[in-house]
Amino acid sequence: MDQFAGQKHILGEGTALRIAIERDELRSVILSGPPGTGKTTLAHVIAHKTKAHFVQINAVLSGIKELKQVCAEADERRSGMLGEKTVLFIDEIHRFNKSQQDALLPYVENGTVILIGATTENPYFEVNSALVSRSHVALLQPLSASDLVTILKRAVADPKGYSNKVTISDEAMERIATIANGDARIALNALELAILSTGTNISLEDAQKLFSRTARRYDQRGEDHYNVISAFIKTLRGSDPDAALVWMFAMLDGGEEARFIFRRLMIFASEDIGNADPRALQVVVSAWQAFEMVGLPEGEYFLAHACVYLAQAPKSNAIKGAMFAAKDAVAQAPQLEVPNHLRNAPVKGMKEQGYGGGYEYPHNHPGAVVESNYFPIGMKPTNFYEPTNRGFEVDVGERLARVRAVVRG
Repeated sequence: MDQFAGQKHILGEGTALRIAIERDELRSVILSGPPGTGKTTLAHVIAHKTKAHFVQINAVLSGIKELKQVCAEADERRSGMLGEKTVLFIDEIHRFNKSQQDALLPYVENGTVILIGATTENPYFEVNSALVSRSHVALLQPLSASDLVTILKRAVADPKGYSNKVTISDEAMERIATIANGDARIALNALELAILSTGTNISLEDAQKLFSRTARRYDQRGEDHYNVISAFIKTLRGSDPDAALVWMFAMLDGGEEARFIFRRLMIFASEDIGNADPRALQVVVSAWQAFEMVGLPEGEYFLAHACVYLAQAPKSNAIKGAMFAAKDAVAQAPQLEVPNHLRNAPVKGMKEQGYGGGYEYPHNHPGAVVESNYFPIGMKPTNFYEPTNRGFEVDVGERLARVRAVVRG
């Protein structure tokens, strides 16, 4: 346990998971985190620590028949003279389909097996909610560069590793740890590649030649996609153009389509800026059109242009607030009957029925504004749209206040 690198937030002294492992009182747990963060290693640490029978299967290679067999054997051990517990480690548990996960549930529920599930996906999306609710969910984080350096140094010194027959400078070690992007497996593979390529004496220059860029973890269909786009939008909303550029180019570097980013920028221009800067939407649309004409790589200029403009623009969610308030009013209204004075009267008979009667043409009045009720019959006039005191909405708010004073009477 003391040799396990990183993850102090779940395995540090005094944490619930560590105490449970050390006392051999572990209950079912799901280990979730990016590749190379120690999920399988931690399962093997538990295997060495526990007095329970330890069984490991892989969800990719195992079917429901094998799963039921393992659980049946666990039930026999549990009901035997020694009452031996079984710890079942399922690697890549998210690969089990719903029926396979459902088949496992009764055995976890009645304590026949203590489940350790490992997944690189978000367990709240990809694992049966009943299994999640009966398990402790431990979220492992990417390893820090210092954690990876520790792992690399152990690999160099360990008799099962390179037995100190390799000399590698601290700077080269740092370089390898940095390019690994929090993944111990990538770091160890990079160390092996460096030794195979340059021999047993590795300098910073050797490492820089071999590893010119950091390994990026970005799954366009997985949690990374949603996390990074969330960070991007929240950074734009926070008005930090510099950080917004970082997240945007991280998405592009990971293979995200520029059109997806433009769609998000277009939504943002109305949702988070709106009338505080009406030009924001125009800038995004123009940048997208320019991108379609030019393409990559020069098209990145237009993405950067739109990104920076939206980040620095004054923010307002007044359009969003007005939209949802109006939709709610429509949903709650018992009816949406159009008042006679707002109805169209294209033929004489309709006019005789009162259609259009009493309608005042605004352009015939000072300021093109006239007192009138424009809401459906029975609906109280309500100010859904409330401009902020930021950007162009300052002018909008002043003008709207004057207009509403006349219209509402």
